[in-house]
Amino acid sequence: MGLGISWQGLLAQLINFALLLILLYFIAYKPIRRMLDERSEKVRVGMEQAEHMKEMMAKTEEQVKEHLEVARGERQNILAQAEQVGQQLKEEAREQAKQDAESIVAKARVEIQREQDEAIGELKRHFADLAILAAEKVISETLDKKKHRKLIDEVLEQASEEKAE
Repeated sequence: MGLGISWQGLLAQLINFALLLILLYFIAYKPIRRMLDERSEKVRVGMEQAEHMKEMMAKTEEQVKEHLEVARGERQNILAQAEQVGQQLKEEAREQAKQDAESIVAKARVEIQREQDEAIGELKRHFADLAILAAEKVISETLDKKKHRKLIDEVLEQASEEKAE
């Protein structure tokens, strides 16, 4: 007993310490260890889910890029078709305008020809009337207007036919 250590007290304390360790092992260490394992598993699952989400985001991003490319291609096709339809409509409008103009010109020519024929007929009638009046004054007697008009019309038609030939 030179140091003041009692072997019985030391042995009792060692036994108490060992019992405390065994008691802590079963009461505290196993539940804490189990809780840490569960937490570790949750972290691992969370990391796997995060990795899975990251992969899904990458796939989704790739799909979005592909859809955008397809949409751009479709947009180009639609624009090209719209331009083609616009050109076609413009061409059809030009053709329709040209046909309308030709129709108007043809109608105008027919109308001009009709008016010209009327004017020539009117001129012939006036000329016949003037010729009859001149002949009446020269002859100083009234002539048969119908007979002379017929005669003058025949002469004018012959002159027109000779002129046309």
